[in-house]
Amino acid sequence: MVKVIAVLSIIAGGCWLFGLGLTVYDQFFQPTASLSTHYRAEETTDEDHRLQIVAIGDSLTRGTGDETGKGYVGYVLDELRTKTKQPIQLTNLAIKGQESEQLLQQLQQNEVQRQLKQADFVFMTIGGNDLFQGGETLQNLSAEYINRIKSVYLRHLDAIFRTIRSVNPNAVVFYIGLYNPFNQLDHAETTSAIVRQWNYDSAEVAARYPHIIAVPTYDLFELRVNDYLYSDQFHPNKEGYKLIGERLSSLITFTKEGKK
Repeated sequence: MVKVIAVLSIIAGGCWLFGLGLTVYDQFFQPTASLSTHYRAEETTDEDHRLQIVAIGDSLTRGTGDETGKGYVGYVLDELRTKTKQPIQLTNLAIKGQESEQLLQQLQQNEVQRQLKQADFVFMTIGGNDLFQGGETLQNLSAEYINRIKSVYLRHLDAIFRTIRSVNPNAVVFYIGLYNPFNQLDHAETTSAIVRQWNYDSAEVAARYPHIIAVPTYDLFELRVNDYLYSDQFHPNKEGYKLIGERLSSLITFTKEGKK
């Protein structure tokens, strides 16, 4: 009887992990056709005094999981409106499911470069899809596998930053790091170590370039991750995005003239 119970427990656990992987792929990594969203905090014809923000990356920058639709970008805009009277224009070019290689390709598009060239700030999330690989990483947490995909990602990340800097040498780029949505699971110690090292190595790449700021989020979710996740257990919910937005907006300052 004990053996039967043990076998049934193993089967149930395997089914749960398989279902979890499907949820990750469907909710976190499936791409969407949406390319760009424009938002104007205020209408103006004087572009010299307009604060230009370009958001790029994946589903986190699109705000997936926030029932209000704001995401962290929207909450940052709310905070900025309390700091400056400048009109704000946002162009959100993030794509759900996007990986670093796809973002690098997107940055070669003429229209994307035109938007970047005008930007005062660039908000960016990328890397979650590279790391979690549609849920496959949960089935293979070996150092060899993680280091292999991370090596490819870091090369792409370096090329992304280099491209942004060549298009716009002056815009401040806020690269938002990863949190660990899996730290409530049995292998939390392993996944947390992986995410921390991933963030560290990514921040080291960012440090090679001027005006690129690595924004940590790991600590925001570490103790109460379930309170800040959407029902899919991967994306942040409204409160989670608010935390990210507050962290990012605290890093943005303005001169008396209104510019950063």
